[in-house]
Amino acid sequence: MASGSDRNPIIIGGLPSQVPDFDPEETAEWLDSLDAAIDERGRERARYLMLRLIERARERRVAVPEMRSTDYVNTIATKDEPFFPGNEEIERRILNATRWNAAVMVSRAQRPGIGVGGHIATFASSASLYDVGFNHFFRGKDDGKGGDQIFFQGHASPGVYARAFLLDRLSGTQLDAFRQEKSKAPYGLSSYPHPRLMPDFWEFPTVSMGLGPLGAIYQARMNRYMQARGIADTEQSHVWAFLGDGEMDEPESLGQLSLAAREGLDNLTFVVNCNLQRLDGPVRGNGKIIQELESQFRGAGWNVIKLIWDRTWDPLLAQDRDGVLVNKLNTTPDGQFQTYATETGSYIREHFFGDDQRLRAMVEGLTDDQVLHLGRGGHDHRKIYAAYKAAREHKGQPTVILAQTVKGWTLGPNFEGRNATHQMKKLTVDDLKRFRDRLHLPISDKELESGAPPYYHPGRNSEEIQYMHDRRKGLGGYVPTRVVRAKPLALPDDKAYAATRKGSGQQTIATTMAFVRLLKDLMRDKEIGKRFVPIAPDEYRTFGMDSLFPSAKIYNPLGQTYESVDRELLLAYKESPTGQMLHDGISEAGCTASLIAAGSAYATHGEPLIPVYVFYSMFGFQRTGDQFWQMADQLARGFVLGATAGRTTLTGEGLQHADGHSHLLASTNPAVVAYDPAYGFEIAHIVRDGLRRMYGGTPEANEDVFYYLTVYNEPIVQPAEPANVDVDGILKGLYKYKAGEAGVVPAQILASGVAVPWAVEAQRILAEEWNVRADVWSATSWNELRRDAVAAEEHNLLHPEEEQRVPYVTRKLSGSEGPFVAVSDWMRAVPDQIARWVPGAWQSLGADGFGFADTRGAARRFFHIDAESVVLGVLTELAKAGKIDRSVLKQAIDRYQLLDVAAADPGAAGGEA
Repeated sequence: MASGSDRNPIIIGGLPSQVPDFDPEETAEWLDSLDAAIDERGRERARYLMLRLIERARERRVAVPEMRSTDYVNTIATKDEPFFPGNEEIERRILNATRWNAAVMVSRAQRPGIGVGGHIATFASSASLYDVGFNHFFRGKDDGKGGDQIFFQGHASPGVYARAFLLDRLSGTQLDAFRQEKSKAPYGLSSYPHPRLMPDFWEFPTVSMGLGPLGAIYQARMNRYMQARGIADTEQSHVWAFLGDGEMDEPESLGQLSLAAREGLDNLTFVVNCNLQRLDGPVRGNGKIIQELESQFRGAGWNVIKLIWDRTWDPLLAQDRDGVLVNKLNTTPDGQFQTYATETGSYIREHFFGDDQRLRAMVEGLTDDQVLHLGRGGHDHRKIYAAYKAAREHKGQPTVILAQTVKGWTLGPNFEGRNATHQMKKLTVDDLKRFRDRLHLPISDKELESGAPPYYHPGRNSEEIQYMHDRRKGLGGYVPTRVVRAKPLALPDDKAYAATRKGSGQQTIATTMAFVRLLKDLMRDKEIGKRFVPIAPDEYRTFGMDSLFPSAKIYNPLGQTYESVDRELLLAYKESPTGQMLHDGISEAGCTASLIAAGSAYATHGEPLIPVYVFYSMFGFQRTGDQFWQMADQLARGFVLGATAGRTTLTGEGLQHADGHSHLLASTNPAVVAYDPAYGFEIAHIVRDGLRRMYGGTPEANEDVFYYLTVYNEPIVQPAEPANVDVDGILKGLYKYKAGEAGVVPAQILASGVAVPWAVEAQRILAEEWNVRADVWSATSWNELRRDAVAAEEHNLLHPEEEQRVPYVTRKLSGSEGPFVAVSDWMRAVPDQIARWVPGAWQSLGADGFGFADTRGAARRFFHIDAESVVLGVLTELAKAGKIDRSVLKQAIDRYQLLDVAAADPGAAGGEA
């Protein structure tokens, strides 16, 4: 909290407090000694001396607590506040107009017959926090660089729209189309920050709470990564994340604070709007959320700035010679402060100041109205400016600003501080009149009583609007703005894919390793090699990617300050300040945040990066599926590799490692292009096409998708690409891999991924032992086949007068005589996605149920998806069709001992990659 200019804080509670100094001369001597130690011997020596003093103080039983939290007052004293360079009166009028338009927009959206709602209380509490940023700090992109990256709190979007309206970036028609994106197209405004829905306006989706702070940390880190690698000049870019105090309960919000501190991300500032309320109640009614967050951030190594009280408290604290006021602030719980926000001045005088004569004396000269308006720091422009400036200039640490506000501030007594304020969407006429009067706006009672309340604009040539334009011009342009300046990349030619398409010769390798070899060849490309960003949790060696260590190296801003334990090995662990690989530890959430930041660099900084995120398949879409939606919303591009895929390939790991369903999860995300390739040559064509679609064209032509490939850890001989291979079929999801060459009775086997070799073996058995001629089809993408079929059906539904489209899978299989039996290492629902469009009898085999630890052969026999089980599946469908006698089914079961899991060939063992 601020103190008088003649006061010097002393050490209480770990850091300077507001208790007056009664011997400033002695204090000055101690401080001078510290200054001299720093100036003459350096910070390290001064730090050592301070630690020894603390140690000695504790030895002498001087109460020096851990420096985890400070008094419940502002960090920056009044005497240390910088000059405020803005015109506070004009900025107040601008903010009043913005507040009004934000609330009116939501209220109009709640009109009868529409009722789409919105939220007004969050922005009402944080409006000043944004306004100071817009007027003085947020940098735009007019210089051709990335500017600042601003993660706006999702529920505050009405305020951002309202400000854009004043700047003529949005029209009144657009404000009236808030949350009516299709019915009012092309004027509709999305409910929250959604770049996919408003690709020229929003940059970062944040309303899935907790992902904003996580994304901001990794965006700041990606800025440093791009600078270090010489890809983009991000020196002046600063990342701002606006968050709610209730949002900080999400594990993702605080989960990676240590990374930001460890890497010294002083290009990052969190602004936590501490209005002390969750969506429908207090955050810590019996506690103090600001104190709690201060301890957490300070303990994680962040610079903490508390912005709690506005300037009206300064004279009171200047009188607080014995600390009674600071003590009262320290001991009053948040729930009580929320109550004070809803009560009268006389109530506050009695209940806050009334229980101590010294406190009562402090406010004797104040009227009840003045007591009522002893305000919160998050509403004071000057104090906000001081906090932002200190954060922007701080070096060596990320900064968090903990700003106390009142939820629903200025909206009137029915809204301010109320538990239900988050769900209140409509202002009554009386509410509007009080609100108008509070904001001093020239709007008549008649305008408020006759229909929907009007928007307010002071006029394009008004002092306020010119001030806004001038401030944004001085800061480099309007925000938020999403601009795509990236140029098309020159993609590699056939040579980069040649080795993968040739197969592995006599060597057995898994498709994971086939992909890694392809990636290594692509990273050698002179044009785009440096743009690949390999990302993995703590498993590079598991995936066979340690072969990249010597050349690409692991990114670490500090380099490698130690001798690696494996330094004498050819594939030694190597870190570098310019390293290309991101090794994010055991944190799939952190890796996915890196993926999103890298995958959207083409827009954020105008420089495309090609992220390649490799992870244990089970820990991808299942664990971080929310972030993959965030990635889709942010229009990020790149490759996502679910390694060690399938329910039966990862032997020995058991239930929580066995992925049999991630393709179903991927199918729910419209931005995901998902493949389950069987062989290296398929991977080569898929990756090449992915690079073409995402990076090969103009910014307008490139597609806002990302590729998901599942690859396996089961070593096999990778076959060479067949002559005249059906590349179009590989990319569309289905092609005939091997036609049946023997047998008489026709059948079709569709398989994907690691199951294709089982299908080929089943083809052999069927021909040699049962006189069945089965064709084997590689279904590289069940998901893409379904997507194509659904699109065809939708077109036919809406265009009955036009020629009816036939799904690709139907056309592809139309000349083949069934039955059609599908098999994969996934649950049956994955291939069953296409069942209705297959032209014939359909049966699927799959790994339904929980995974478990055993040999691959035993697991596949248990799920009845091994080659012999495929044989039985085909015979069963032929028997149903009357093409063979049903007696052969029992013969097959007995011959192959299909009821005995232990009778199965154990299969290839081991092999992580």
